[in-house]
Amino acid sequence: MTTAPRPRTTTRDPQDLARRLSAWLSARLPGARTGPLAAPASNGMSSETLLFDIDAPGAPAVSCALRLAADPDAYTVFPAYDMERQYRVMSRVAAHTDVPVPRVLWLETDPGPLGAPFFVMEQAHGRVPPDVMPYTYEGNWLHAATDAERAALEDSTLRVLAGLHGQFPPDQGEFLLPAGEGTPLRRHVDGQRAYYAWVVEGLPRSPLIESAFGRLETLWPQDEGPAVLCWGDARIGNIVYDGFEAAAVLDWEMAAIGPCELDLGWTVYLHRFFQDLTEGSGLPGLPGLLRRRHVERRYAELTGHAPRDMDFYLLYAALRHAIVMLRIAYRQLHFGEVRAPADPDAMILHRASLEALVRGTYDWSGGLARRPERPDGA
Repeated sequence: MTTAPRPRTTTRDPQDLARRLSAWLSARLPGARTGPLAAPASNGMSSETLLFDIDAPGAPAVSCALRLAADPDAYTVFPAYDMERQYRVMSRVAAHTDVPVPRVLWLETDPGPLGAPFFVMEQAHGRVPPDVMPYTYEGNWLHAATDAERAALEDSTLRVLAGLHGQFPPDQGEFLLPAGEGTPLRRHVDGQRAYYAWVVEGLPRSPLIESAFGRLETLWPQDEGPAVLCWGDARIGNIVYDGFEAAAVLDWEMAAIGPCELDLGWTVYLHRFFQDLTEGSGLPGLPGLLRRRHVERRYAELTGHAPRDMDFYLLYAALRHAIVMLRIAYRQLHFGEVRAPADPDAMILHRASLEALVRGTYDWSGGLARRPERPDGA
């Protein structure tokens, strides 16, 4: 598979960050020192995550992760980064559910020490399915696993979603509900419309994304069901696994209040995104992982709630991902990493699958798109 250069995510100097972090930490833990900062190897395109160790007098070293609001000079993926919001979500998930999240240690809302707000959490140890190259390609631990091991990983992932949706008290997540009118789902979609408008401000608009918004309205659920805490970026690339069991759930910046299907649609589609890329390269990928019908069936077994209107939520997941991909493509243009195509839709890496979802021709049984049936049924 030929890919564009990995997009730039920061213009910050890591040595300067390390020096400033040590100064900040010494005021909280006198005599403590930080080791070198390191970035995770293959995942993460939004907020910066940096790994380091803390050595304090008379205490064992602690491995930590710094979650730092995105560099405003690096053409950020999202218009705002609320680190206090992420910190509160993780704290409350840890307090009210058995979902494994890293223990948060400190929150700093003052941008002075590091140039942006941040929080520090304990580092989770284990393995993460990689994004680059995607785990659907050969050469990584998940691809090399057995079918039974991948099935165990999938089941553990779905148990995370079931636990989060079923255990988290709704009143503990009210601060996540955006201002506005309408149901939580309507507010969520309105927020994505506003995000898209921000992405394309002063730039070419995407006819495909706009047609997908129109198609959503025709598929809108008649009964949205109860609103729960949704993780937001619910995909296996944001979980640290101990063996094939979920050990830590990461990246809560997209957490929201809404129907549970928001998370289910994202989980299924983000796997299909990687799977379609892999099949497009002539490779088999992992077609047995996170199959739509199996995910729906297993979630119903775990929760008693049969997922509804999944055509809507899967299209919505692909649409949301397209807006993010368009923003990342415009960032690459900004830094001169790629050239602008004549058609802005060409910058959406999963254009073909989004087009098929808008048409209603996407084949969840395995292929990218199915051919329309002949009138005689042949």
